[in-house]
Amino acid sequence: MHGPVSSDRTPRDADSSVARVPIDQQQAGTVITDLKLELNRMQRTIRLTIQAKLSGLQGRSCGTLEANQALATALHELIDGQGLRVQCSECGHPAILRVSPRKGSPRGAFVFDHSIDGRRTFHGGAGVVPELRLVSKPTRRGKRAAAADRSGNAEGGSA
Repeated sequence: MHGPVSSDRTPRDADSSVARVPIDQQQAGTVITDLKLELNRMQRTIRLTIQAKLSGLQGRSCGTLEANQALATALHELIDGQGLRVQCSECGHPAILRVSPRKGSPRGAFVFDHSIDGRRTFHGGAGVVPELRLVSKPTRRGKRAAAADRSGNAEGGSA
């Protein structure tokens, strides 16, 4: 704890004296770079840990369509919170794993839901959990940028 503060200085004034020392830009840059590297290491560890645990689900299925849908939703919420998506096994794009109803498959079909060239696409369709590889969540793009991509306009702009 700090010692007593004189009556003519508030604790805020005492702390502001520290703020008056200039920050060396090179040192600040080094601190930021080191933090980015450490965060990348931690995020990689998290991604690989989640992926390893999910490998136990591969080739398996819950008993009902609703249970499989709940599993896919829970998986999405877990990895989305970490800035991750599953990688589509067909095209490699980041995707959301969903379970769709399918004729002849009472437990539904696991599909990769994603956008390719601005169009919503579903790949997969097996009745069991596919191999799940985790990748970074892509940055969101505005509708205008996606529309510009579809029309071939290189200058999509932002909304």
